[in-house]
Amino acid sequence: MDKLNIGADQADRWRKRLRKKRRSWWRWRYLFPLVMVPLAAFFSVSPTSLDTVAGLIPSGLLNGVAGGNAGSCNIKGNISIDTGERIYHVPGQEHYWETKISPQYGERWFCSEAEARAAGWRRARR
Repeated sequence: MDKLNIGADQADRWRKRLRKKRRSWWRWRYLFPLVMVPLAAFFSVSPTSLDTVAGLIPSGLLNGVAGGNAGSCNIKGNISIDTGERIYHVPGQEHYWETKISPQYGERWFCSEAEARAAGWRRARR
């Protein structure tokens, strides 16, 4: 009788060992990245490293020349696809956050409403 149960006992032992491995496997494999990556990111960001990165960006991008958005230049100059009309959006308007600026199509950022009007753009109605 013992010889008949050897295979079943062996299979039970394999199943139990596999269940035990499955339970503990994810903990050690994912615990390190889940804890250490956010900690490393938190401790590596410092004001001096951000200044270094900002120094690498060309000044034309920061001034709104090539479509960058920096500082107080937060007015979006958008060209209507249907009519070709030049419209600018200011923060707080209905479609401001949906509007994407594509410099390759002539769209741009403005630092003031007066600058946008002087360039021939009109304010969005909503």
